Amino acid sequence: MTTSVHDLGKLRLDRDTPPGVRRAFRRSLILAAVAAGLIAAAVLVVRRGSAVPVQTVVVAPLDAGAGAAGGATAVTANGYVVARTRASVSSKVPGRLAYLAVSEGSDVKSGDVIARLDNADYEAQVTQAQAGVANARAQLIEAQAERDQLQREAQRVQEIRAQNAQLVSQQDVDASESRAAQADARARAAAARIEAAEAALRFAQASLENTLIRAPFSGTVLRKEAEVGEVVAPSVGGGLTRGAVVTMADLRTLEVEVDVNEAYIARVHHGQPAKITLDAYPDTSFGGQVRQVVPTADRQRATVQVKVSILDHDPRILPEMGARVDFLEPERPAAARGAAPTTPLRIRVPAGAVRERDGQTVVWLVRNGRLEPRVVQAGPVSGEFREIRSGLSGGELVLVGGVETPRAGLRVQATTP
Repeated sequence: MTTSVHDLGKLRLDRDTPPGVRRAFRRSLILAAVAAGLIAAAVLVVRRGSAVPVQTVVVAPLDAGAGAAGGATAVTANGYVVARTRASVSSKVPGRLAYLAVSEGSDVKSGDVIARLDNADYEAQVTQAQAGVANARAQLIEAQAERDQLQREAQRVQEIRAQNAQLVSQQDVDASESRAAQADARARAAAARIEAAEAALRFAQASLENTLIRAPFSGTVLRKEAEVGEVVAPSVGGGLTRGAVVTMADLRTLEVEVDVNEAYIARVHHGQPAKITLDAYPDTSFGGQVRQVVPTADRQRATVQVKVSILDHDPRILPEMGARVDFLEPERPAAARGAAPTTPLRIRVPAGAVRERDGQTVVWLVRNGRLEPRVVQAGPVSGEFREIRSGLSGGELVLVGGVETPRAGLRVQATTP
């Protein structure tokens, strides 16, 4: 009994911290740590995913693009491929199209018959004119025979009168001479009628020839404007009448017409080398040369048209294709490339990179993954580019797209083409 009482006295009851509470507290600490880790990971994921993907370009001075093909780009302009020799071929007389010998892509030589109008009435006129010429020639033969006969009779009367004046009177002599003169006049009139009949024949033949529509030069048919059975005419008067029959061009005379902003026209001159890039083949460039600077400006658009000959002929180049022309400056000698530039470096960026902010012209730079505005002085747009006259020095990463309303400090993820 004593031993039992002693053992019971060692027992203690901790009423302040029950065992279940301690276990719950430890579980809470573990859950809180896990939750904190998940929240931190979520914050990192959210912050990493909040970067907006944008398109950028690296700014480079224009002189950096100089190479074997020529010097730096002086100015860029957009335009279209056109044929210097091009025509909408129409008929000289109105009529119904009876025959069409060509289609799109047909190669024709100068003078080839492209089409023919219904010309049965013109053929009848030619036949009638030929008959008129034959009739006039027959009348001339008859008149000449009569004239020759009367001239011989007048000569015999004169000889008889000269031998014996008593046999033939002077009155008879005068009458015979008058008849001979009248016959000669009738012969000359018959000859004139032949000339008139021949002129009428030539007119009928020309009218018949006008029903044949011929190629005015050697080239390629670009488009059919009329079909067999349609009425065509030199000038369209409305209704179902067609004007041109085909449109053709000499593809050997292809060139590019571009509109250069008048602020840059001083950098373009006759004979200047150029690089032509077609919208259809952006990875291929063709050699070109300035053929003409049109001596007038468009006051509405403040541009001057420049015509650039295509030196590298290629069957892929087709009329009306969109093209971009880079006008090249003469390449500097190798010894001068390392020398200090005598003129400021020119920098240009895509036109979409230049924006307005608080009344200032700015570009948005991407630095350390965030946007930063930079005030610049920019020239007018030319060929979807704008020249930066001050504010950039080259090497900057500039925003060109992906954000409609950029703001300073915006986190972005840059992609550079």
